[in-house]
Amino acid sequence: QVHLVESGGGSVQAGGSLRLSCAASTYIISTACMGWFRQGPGKEREGVASIYLLGGSTNYADSVKGRFTISQDKRKNTLYLEMNSLKPEDTAMYYCAVTPGWVRSCTVVGYVPSEADFSYWGQGTQVTVSS
Repeated sequence: QVHLVESGGGSVQAGGSLRLSCAASTYIISTACMGWFRQGPGKEREGVASIYLLGGSTNYADSVKGRFTISQDKRKNTLYLEMNSLKPEDTAMYYCAVTPGWVRSCTVVGYVPSEADFSYWGQGTQVTVSS
């Protein structure tokens, strides 16, 4: 069982930046896939970015490409999401997730992360972007 805790959310103006963190309670095996998802008001949860811990390959949703960066710190068992040039439409609850092994969200180039691929989830951190 993996316990994930997100932090770093908050309220910013459009054009601003935030850095989200996701701390894992246990060691995450190197062949795991980790991802960030978000759910905006009245919307379904959608994939934002994923990273395959072995090698560091990444995938992003088109809506965040060039603005968001997913990264990992293996020593700290922590996942990050650097968000720049934030827009009001980025307002959402942001969740991190992890799953062991070989899943499409991390192994298929250009595949938008799918929540169906992930086994463990955090409770989320709120990001609000005002215009």
